[in-house]
Amino acid sequence: MSDIELTDSHCHLIFKNFETDLEDVVLRLRSKGVKKLVHACCEFTEIPKLRKLSHQFNEIYYSVGLHPLEADKWELSSKSLLKNSAQEDSRVVAIGELGLDFFKSENKTQQIDALIPQMELAYELELPVIIHCRDAANEMIEVCNQLRKKDKCPRGVLHCWTGTPKEMKQFLDLGFYISFSGIVTFPKAHEIHECAKIVPSDKYLIETDSPFLAPVPYRGKRNEPAYVEDVANFIADLRSKELTTIANESSKNAEDLFKFGL
Repeated sequence: MSDIELTDSHCHLIFKNFETDLEDVVLRLRSKGVKKLVHACCEFTEIPKLRKLSHQFNEIYYSVGLHPLEADKWELSSKSLLKNSAQEDSRVVAIGELGLDFFKSENKTQQIDALIPQMELAYELELPVIIHCRDAANEMIEVCNQLRKKDKCPRGVLHCWTGTPKEMKQFLDLGFYISFSGIVTFPKAHEIHECAKIVPSDKYLIETDSPFLAPVPYRGKRNEPAYVEDVANFIADLRSKELTTIANESSKNAEDLFKFGL
């Protein structure tokens, strides 16, 4: 057993490629010292599965929300569905993953129409948001600034950070945390390396985004929460810190953001 304590702040375990060996996946993450996981929600049909999973495994907490690439599923009743789901279960620690993705889709208006009510709900429920932002930093910052002017911008995290140091500073100035995934271990991810070096020690999280984006040396294989240790190790090297320091800082930051068990 590992003597460090890690938090995987963003993963997906209800996909088909975990169906046959989920128990083994959990045993491996426990052996690496992963004490808590946040399972992100992409669409409404996942919520009952996430509820069941989080009550099956004590380490797993989850969010409820609609991914920007699923924005066409947003309806008038969606906000109340999310509100009820969040209030019914103490294992829900965030709203999301929500956000904007203009890399894979150009339905900007539709995405924003699904994003803003979710952001407002998170603020109303005093829950943080898990933000997916791809090729959309300027637009996401604009939405957040508009909400802040109304005093309705929630706390939250930019998950799977792929932006520039300048973009990171803008989100940090808005009060958000920055979460680093396996991408930080990729040799050519120079701007992400720079972000991981300079992010304040009280403002970063680590994640796997399992089953996607496995870190080096597992790149190209199915990712899993146990590999969050590899992300932590790489960031420790970048910041010239001990692995235990990165594990402790990132876990404390996750606790401060998600308020597990409170």
